[in-house]
Amino acid sequence: MNDQHFTTSFLVDQSPKEVFAAINNVRGWWSEAIEGGTSELNDVFDYQYKDVHICKMKLAEVAPGKKVVWLVLDNYFNFIKDKSEWKNTKVSFEIEQDGDKTKLIFAHFGLTPAYECFDICATAWTQYIQQSLFKLITTGKGQPNLKEGVIQVV
Repeated sequence: MNDQHFTTSFLVDQSPKEVFAAINNVRGWWSEAIEGGTSELNDVFDYQYKDVHICKMKLAEVAPGKKVVWLVLDNYFNFIKDKSEWKNTKVSFEIEQDGDKTKLIFAHFGLTPAYECFDICATAWTQYIQQSLFKLITTGKGQPNLKEGVIQVV
């Protein structure tokens, strides 16, 4: 892996199969408003957060219990000048057995410090992966963006 690309990882007690299932439950950790398929090879889904971030992802690689790779087909941020950032980059989730634990290695290949959005995107990915996806895997409940108009009772 190129160290310039954004990466983060963690260990959990759950099995590779459980980690894989949680990754593919994108509505459970990234956004409840995801439209489209998120678990089969060549599925395409749309993500939107208000008018701030809109993207279209395609599942380019799906290896059950081992790996999921998304290809960013299209992307829009309202806060940067270069509207091509993220386009044709890849988002990778690699799952490895590490002793009696399972390791998830997340990488956004192409998201580098040269990007205008790098700091904001790295912070956002860290929150979604290290907190929301981690909680979905370990407790069964992530912290995705809510659908517009949904009131959450805590």
